[in-house]
Amino acid sequence: AEVSTQSTGVLTLAVVQDALDRLKGAVMIVYPMKLPPYDPVQAEFDGQEDLSGTQASLEIIEQGALWWAGKELLPEKTLSDYVGRNEKTKIIVKLSKKGASAPGREQLMSEEEKKQMMAWQYRKQEEMKKLHEADDGDDYYNSPWANSNALKNQFHGIGNIKWGPK
Repeated sequence: AEVSTQSTGVLTLAVVQDALDRLKGAVMIVYPMKLPPYDPVQAEFDGQEDLSGTQASLEIIEQGALWWAGKELLPEKTLSDYVGRNEKTKIIVKLSKKGASAPGREQLMSEEEKKQMMAWQYRKQEEMKKLHEADDGDDYYNSPWANSNALKNQFHGIGNIKWGPK
């Protein structure tokens, strides 16, 4: 499997059939008396697997389309036409049914990360409330006599300007 993912070859029906034949051989070694006919693996080997009414039937895509970055990848173009020539670029391609719209975007963070971030934000908010309630006597910083620009404003004549109705 690792060799086939690194090769540049195309996945064909012959390659899939070869893998299926190898799997049949492995099952015959493990179960020399054959699997029972109701077993899903045996039904798949016989080509008689019936998925109707199961969740797996919803996952079958007869005609599919590949999507990346909100664009449908067309079969006549190569991947380098979309991504470029950088061999170290990692892309995640999604498969959807042919003719369907682009698949939804993945969440930026998981539910666990969201919970952790909200807990951190809540702790920070509570800490700020405690600091505000503690009131160390720093109120004099906001009083007019503690204004460092008061003398300059007095000389310029802008000491008592109000920007609202009287």
